[in-house]
Amino acid sequence: MKKLPEGSILWNDPMFIDVVEARPLGGHRVWLRFEDGLEGELDLEPEIYGEIFEPLKDPDYFAQFLVEHTLTWSNGADFAPEFLYERLSAANARRQGGTGQ
Repeated sequence: MKKLPEGSILWNDPMFIDVVEARPLGGHRVWLRFEDGLEGELDLEPEIYGEIFEPLKDPDYFAQFLVEHTLTWSNGADFAPEFLYERLSAANARRQGGTGQ
């Protein structure tokens, strides 16, 4: 079986982890907590590209997300919870010097 980088999950993994709480932190940064307890800060600015995400470039609009299993916006934009989970896991591992969560 192929070894994944630390903090990564398989996209086809049957485990679905929902965002249960989130707070905007200014700019395109957000604090997230998942149902399994993983939590932390994530900067989504590098992920905001493409037509559906264009309105999210405005930090005020970005901050108006709803939590509906993931982050969603009124224009229909959202991020897959698996994507956010993987990014947050990797960010937490980097902040802890690569030692994991």
